[in-house]
Amino acid sequence: MEVKLSSGCESFTGSFGSGYGYAIKKTKKGFFSQRNSRGFVPPDGHMRFIFTCAEIARMGLHFADVKVEYIELTDALKEAGKHIAAQQVYHNAIQKGKFFYNALDIINLKTTFGL
Repeated sequence: MEVKLSSGCESFTGSFGSGYGYAIKKTKKGFFSQRNSRGFVPPDGHMRFIFTCAEIARMGLHFADVKVEYIELTDALKEAGKHIAAQQVYHNAIQKGKFFYNALDIINLKTTFGL
């Protein structure tokens, strides 16, 4: 997942706290989510991390937006046991050509499926 920073934020790295198993890392191409190589990652950690980043972007705090490829979102939903939502994301990619999700898309998905 790519994190696009807001204009008032020059850098943002690290985690939001324990319990996700994911953090934000700066690369040459921008800011991206990264699975922690050590420690426990709960089954729903990836999904919750994506949702948290989308909410931060929606509020306009540090992030302007996020960009998640459908494969990553599908995998995160499957890991969390949200198979119907995962099927819908996959279906949207294959049938409708929706290969990327932004913060608003993710929040709409969360609301639609009660995640």
